[in-house]
Amino acid sequence: MPKIQKRRRRLLCVTACALLFCFLSLPAGAAQISRYPDKIGDITVTRYAAVPIYTDTGERLPVDGRLIQSTTYLPLRSFFERYAKDARLTYYADIRTAELRGEGLTVSARDGSHILYANGRCLYADTPIRILSDGTMYVPIRMLAKVLSLDVLWSEKYRSVTLSGTPTPLVNGATYYSEEDLYWLSRIISAEARGEPFIGQVAVGNVVLNRKAHKAYPNTVKGVIFDRQGGIVQFSPVADGSLYQKPYATSVTAAKVALEGYTVSDRILFFYAPSMVTSTWIERNRPYAFTIAGHKFFY
Repeated sequence: MPKIQKRRRRLLCVTACALLFCFLSLPAGAAQISRYPDKIGDITVTRYAAVPIYTDTGERLPVDGRLIQSTTYLPLRSFFERYAKDARLTYYADIRTAELRGEGLTVSARDGSHILYANGRCLYADTPIRILSDGTMYVPIRMLAKVLSLDVLWSEKYRSVTLSGTPTPLVNGATYYSEEDLYWLSRIISAEARGEPFIGQVAVGNVVLNRKAHKAYPNTVKGVIFDRQGGIVQFSPVADGSLYQKPYATSVTAAKVALEGYTVSDRILFFYAPSMVTSTWIERNRPYAFTIAGHKFFY
């Protein structure tokens, strides 16, 4: 019996040493996996990885990010406490919205929204802003970094993030967005896609901006919308006059998101609504890309 007990003690000692070796072998700052039952959008979050966040001087932020479904999130308050110490944050529980004001900085973030509003700009992310079960509002880190013109560097080796650059408030939307581009882009989106999902409205905006960047089309937003290649109007709202109606607020936001550079696809050049058109040249002659609700998009 004593021999068996000695063997068990030796086995436990070897196992403990092996576990300690594995733990010590992790690189400094490596992400640790933790339980975190919650939801991000339609995704149930049961696990997240804590992501160390560093400045370009090597300083580690006191609060780690959370890697959830390949997106790194950071607490809104912690980020601005580090980078905009003068900013004042107010939370409105009834609408689950946080508003932050500081020198040259106005930010609004709402639980569940894919859009962060900053200095009159609309910053979009594929994953939404969330208040998780610990009561903290988390925002995709690239959104936060853009607010202060910081660059984000992800290290796959150490599974950490470095924020670099000099914190500078985002240029105000009144300066950043061309008044003419926003005027026409919001109107064509509203006329073509009002009632469509938000991302479908952005995709319509992408078509216009992709054409603007393409050598085969005019190089202005207005020029693309009023283009008459082969003597044919390219967008039906130009012909029926609906282009000139006041745009819906969501269409203005979609136009801003597209003008920020967010793209559903940077290659789509055509779209149409099958429910309104039974046969089309586009269907026969252009490669199919994807469908969003009532619109089919083509390259």
